[in-house]
Amino acid sequence: MNTVLLQYAVEVEKTGSITQAAGNLYMDQPNLSKAIKTLEESLGAPIFKRTPKGVVPTARGRIFLEYARNVLAQLEEMEALYKPAKAGGVEFALSMPRASYISYAFSLFVKRIDRKEGMNLWLRETNSADTLRDVDRGEYKLGIIRYKPSAEAYYAKQAAECGLKTELLLEYDERLLMSQAHPLALAGHIEPGDLLPYIEITHGDGSTSGHREFKAADSPPANRIYIFERGTQMGLLHENSDTYMWVSPMPPSVLRQHGLTEKPCADGNHRYRDVLVYRNGYKMGKWERLFLEELEQVKAGLMGKF
Repeated sequence: MNTVLLQYAVEVEKTGSITQAAGNLYMDQPNLSKAIKTLEESLGAPIFKRTPKGVVPTARGRIFLEYARNVLAQLEEMEALYKPAKAGGVEFALSMPRASYISYAFSLFVKRIDRKEGMNLWLRETNSADTLRDVDRGEYKLGIIRYKPSAEAYYAKQAAECGLKTELLLEYDERLLMSQAHPLALAGHIEPGDLLPYIEITHGDGSTSGHREFKAADSPPANRIYIFERGTQMGLLHENSDTYMWVSPMPPSVLRQHGLTEKPCADGNHRYRDVLVYRNGYKMGKWERLFLEELEQVKAGLMGKF
């Protein structure tokens, strides 16, 4: 089978559009349509079905495309064996939620790379749905998704349908992040109601844990600040001692750097799981293993927080 046709089919799946795929492949749309039709005829079954919003794989087409991606990946690995080493040879791509402990592990990972190697690294902070798509399409080799334990069945099903393997990285209760000068910073015990006088900072795009949900007996917080850039939160929390934020466990060095502190809160609605995802059959390379090694070290330093 012509591997060029496999590349065409994978690109069509990635874009969901014959026209866009043709543009990405620098070819005419009619020629790409003809090539896909030729491939489907050789298989004796359609790979894609046309919808008003574009093209999507059929049930059998999804299975075929998974094999096609694996074949192309293996061909790349075979070719790499005979290619001379390049200055920019370090390749790594991770799609993940907003999580300081993961970002910190990534920083330590980058620190361990020999600068003579050169590097081409991609780190994307996004929501779980986008991460599943990133890894499913092969744009990112590794992904980390976040969800509540009650959503385990849903995300397990989504990952399985995408042909992805899952591994639990960390299960934890979110904690309150605040300035060391916050009125609750020295409190021995914090209840959800204690937060009512203060300002909550939360991500406005819903890519992390979402809005704080108060019980029916409580009143909603008087004020909330929605942000879209993670770097903004540290300055806001440090400079405004009446603000707080729900976060995953943070490395002590990050807290010290920004003059912040973490506090537990007696709230059963903030239990989460961070789960590693990657394609079934994918063999992790040197750099993925090195990053996961650093992540395990960072996790070990968080023990006792959850």
